Amino acid sequence: MTKRKPTPREPMLSGRLALITGANRGIGLAIARALAREGCNLIVTGRDERALARARTELDKLQSEKVREKLNVPVLAQSCDVRSPDSVDYLFALVRGLRKPLDILINNAGIGHPNRAVGELPYPTWMEVVDTNLNGLFLMTQAALAVMKRGSTIVNNLSIAAERAFPGSAAYNASKHGALGFTNTLREELRPKGIRVIALMLGATDTALWNTLWPEAPRRKMMSAETVAHTVVNALLLPENTTVEKIVVMPSSGTL
Repeated sequence: MTKRKPTPREPMLSGRLALITGANRGIGLAIARALAREGCNLIVTGRDERALARARTELDKLQSEKVREKLNVPVLAQSCDVRSPDSVDYLFALVRGLRKPLDILINNAGIGHPNRAVGELPYPTWMEVVDTNLNGLFLMTQAALAVMKRGSTIVNNLSIAAERAFPGSAAYNASKHGALGFTNTLREELRPKGIRVIALMLGATDTALWNTLWPEAPRRKMMSAETVAHTVVNALLLPENTTVEKIVVMPSSGTL
């Protein structure tokens, strides 16, 4: 008996416009791949232009596969420093030029810092982490709201550090605690407008961030970025009148 090839399912987010920050590697790139497979039009950003170019090349290949399936999944890659109002303004000038509402914002850009007790933590390190993880989140979100409509979704990648305290990570903990407060406030403000806001609370995930936080961390016990991306897509596929407000995903081994 000749086996029939399985019929490819229709991508569930076909034609939606998604913007992912920090999309040149790790969790951001994994989410961008997953959204491309679901038919999204993509805007990907990052500070490392070389890494962003490589990500664009990879996502373009996914785009080519979709084009062969008669789907159009264009990719716009633009370097952006989320800490800079001017850089964010330039990015959203390009977004407005697309003349298409933004359906999905994935605030993923973030950094960590080497393990240091509060008494030994340099102020410039503190400022860089808070500026990226909290101020950058505000700038990106505020700019995005002008081009979002009812039915859109904002996902903020916060980490379980938004609710827990890890010694030696004061700036990271503080930035994530602040980002959770911002996210919860944003959700209540946008609820009447029909825009969903999701706090993504991740346990240890195997990304380059650990090169800074804990170089000797046991990577084999961590989740993969692809697992996170799968979880995010599932949340985005919920009906527009339904949401999850907080997604907590942990390695089965628990906190490392």
